Order: sequence, then structure tokens, then C-alpha cells
Amino acid sequence: MAEIILNVDVRSDVGTGGARAARRAGMVPGVLYGGDKAPVAISVNERDFRKSLYTGKLLGHLVTLKYGDESQPVIARDVQFDPVSDRPLHFDLMRVDEKQTIKIDIPVHFINQDQCEAFRQGGSLEIVRHSVEVKVRADHIPEDLIVDLSGHKMGDTIRWSDLKGTEDVEPTITDRDFVIASIKTSSAAISAAADEAQDAEEAAEVEATEQAASGDADASEAADEG
Repeated sequence: MAEIILNVDVRSDVGTGGARAARRAGMVPGVLYGGDKAPVAISVNERDFRKSLYTGKLLGHLVTLKYGDESQPVIARDVQFDPVSDRPLHFDLMRVDEKQTIKIDIPVHFINQDQCEAFRQGGSLEIVRHSVEVKVRADHIPEDLIVDLSGHKMGDTIRWSDLKGTEDVEPTITDRDFVIASIKTSSAAISAAADEAQDAEEAAEVEATEQAASGDADASEAADEG
């Protein structure tokens, strides 16, 4: 079963006024929908909701909703935050069956960047997809999809087939091995390489000039001795 339990109250007041009243009472308003049933306005104690939210296992994961003696599995689909205080303002829960296959976005997590030689050579990671929409059974949703950067080289393209943690999921994009990220030479590295090449060229010119001057001096000394 889910690790997180949300104890909810059913709200009789709906709309903006009802949501504001819930917040004033220290609650976070939300909506429960899906499962061929009518949406229900609900609320959760804000302190308990924050604790569940900051575990990282609430949004996009299977959790248990409890109302009195009743409980059911749900997926936390969305949470809206205040742009200034970052306070949770509203959330959406979707009714599911534990064995139901759903579509959901899973975040992509990049690890071992410090073990990738390309970054020590001035490379940069260009991320194409920060998350991937997959089809997965509700009770098998992974925390994230992993890209292990160790061993990757400059110019590498990282695709779906390179991800770890995909055993129980299927991407909704099925017609190609799509791109997740790539390792490219950064503009700073290109500029540094150009500067280095220019420095080397200038040093070679100086050396050639010095050698020519030395040769002329030797010739002049030989002429004087003659």
C-alpha cells in the first residue's frame, strides 16, 4: 500500500469563497475526481499536507486517502503554490485502482556528473526532457528515471534506452528511441580552445622571428670574420 495517508474533510462550500475559508482555517483545499464519479471538494490540514509533500512521495505517486472509516487509493496529480510564500494553495487528487494502468509524468534524475570526463573537458549537459510521460500500473510508479552520466563522452546523445528504472514503465512515445539529453561542447570551452590556438600560433610566430633574427646574426658574424 501507499506510504502516505491523507486524512481529508469534505467541504460543503465550493468555489473561491470556500477555498479561502478553508485556508483561513489552516487547511489546504483540493478536489477529488475520476473513477466515473462526480468531483468532490475536500481539504487537508496544511501542516500534515506539507509534511507529506516534502517527503517527495506525494505528487505523482499512489497515496491513501482517508475520510472517516473509508479509504481509497488516489494519485496526487497537481499542487498549486503561492508564488511569493510558496504556501500550498490547492491540490488535485485522482481516484485510481492500485492495479490500474495510468499515464503520468516521471522526473528524470541525472547522477554521477562528477565522474563524466566530458565535463572536465568543458562539456555541458543539454537537457531535452526533464520528465517523461509513461504508462505504468498505479502501484508500480517509480520515484524517478535515472541517467548515469559516468562513462559518457563529449558529443554523446542520451536516449530513452539509456535510462535506468524503466522496468515497470512504458513510454507513451513508442515510434522512436527519443532523446533525453546530450553532452555538448560549451561556448566557453570553444572560446578557450580558440584562445589557446591563437596563443600557440602567436608563440610559434615569435619563435620563428627569434630564430630568423638569430640566423641573421650568425650570418653577420661569419661575414665579419671572413
